[in-house]
Amino acid sequence: MRFALTVAAFTLITTPALAQQSGGMQGMDHSKMGGMNGGDMSKMMAGNPYGQAEMDMHQKMMAAKQGDAAEMWTRKMIEHHRGAVAMSRVAVRDAKDAQTRQMAQMTITKQEKDIAELQAWLSKHGKRPQ
Repeated sequence: MRFALTVAAFTLITTPALAQQSGGMQGMDHSKMGGMNGGDMSKMMAGNPYGQAEMDMHQKMMAAKQGDAAEMWTRKMIEHHRGAVAMSRVAVRDAKDAQTRQMAQMTITKQEKDIAELQAWLSKHGKRPQ
């Protein structure tokens, strides 16, 4: 059941972005379309402590479209690593298993180092850090 809800949430989140990328649905008045409200999304994410971090990461990765392939990859990876940090913080806070909390803390340390390296690449190449 949770898997189906996760897939449904992912589909709802990605469909407009994919349509926008492919040029579909242009000219449509989306304000008149029915959709999910915050309460509906909260119900779908119930029981998933990582849902907000997953959605934030996905949206920020989709929004990172600046520059050539190298810059775009770097910006998307920064958001990907930030998402890993956010999810790891949830695990550190909520996981009952000590080994899981330890791995999550190690992940935070490693991902933050990777983010700093990616940011340094942007700066080195005259790009605005994010």
